[in-house]
Amino acid sequence: MRTWFITGVSSGFGRALAEQVLAAGDTVVGTLRNAAAQTAFEQLAPGRAHGVQLDVTDTAAIAPAVRLALTHTGSINVLVNNAGYGYEGLLEEVELDDVRHQFEVNVFGPLAVIQAVLPTMRAQGHGHIINITSMGGIVTFPGLGAYHASKFALEAINETLAKEVRGFGIHVTAVEPGGFRTDWAGRSMTRAARKFSDYDALFEPLRTAREQRSGKQRGDPARAAAAMIALVNAPQPPVNLLLGTDALEVVDTKLRELQSSIDAWRPLSASTDFEAA
Repeated sequence: MRTWFITGVSSGFGRALAEQVLAAGDTVVGTLRNAAAQTAFEQLAPGRAHGVQLDVTDTAAIAPAVRLALTHTGSINVLVNNAGYGYEGLLEEVELDDVRHQFEVNVFGPLAVIQAVLPTMRAQGHGHIINITSMGGIVTFPGLGAYHASKFALEAINETLAKEVRGFGIHVTAVEPGGFRTDWAGRSMTRAARKFSDYDALFEPLRTAREQRSGKQRGDPARAAAAMIALVNAPQPPVNLLLGTDALEVVDTKLRELQSSIDAWRPLSASTDFEAA
């Protein structure tokens, strides 16, 4: 039986994953924001569902929360950094304080949880760290620049960490979902106020489309949860795992365009090396 530490189990991917992990007989320590949510979560599987109240932006509280989890379970086999949210706004219009908060939740929080869990995983000689990023950690769309920046950063942390801890028997994977029927584009999305009408023709149709697609996306959170469990069960899990046909489509396009650009500009790129006199 494994122990999973999952941040943000109140709804969305975190809740769907926690429910399936518990149904499979494993133990889950899940972070939540308030006592009522903690009680409801623990009732899912008394004795195996342990709630911990935690706001991941309170980095000083993360290590104590992990220590509390270890008193309940004795070990953590799988960490899933799931807590996060989207911030929509044109880069000329976003508030810098809001961008900082986006990074506090989507980057610094996950990194602090990783730092708190790694000593246990290193000591036990195994573990799997899953960072929920996004197809938006690889591709970009107008109006989501701050969100993309945070997910690109988490992708970099994920890829570097995988190289740093491979020798300890610890696997690291970035799970990169496309559009799923969670609250990401609904009540969980923070939206910057509009300031400049010059962007209206570009941005307003995109904002409206995101709002209208909320709850109608292709992806099924329950199937995403099943895919993450299959990922953890795999003997050699990948460092990156896309989820959803839309993610596959847009990332494939990005990679083809990037390779085409590299090839087109290869002579200029290669022209900058020192040459022997």
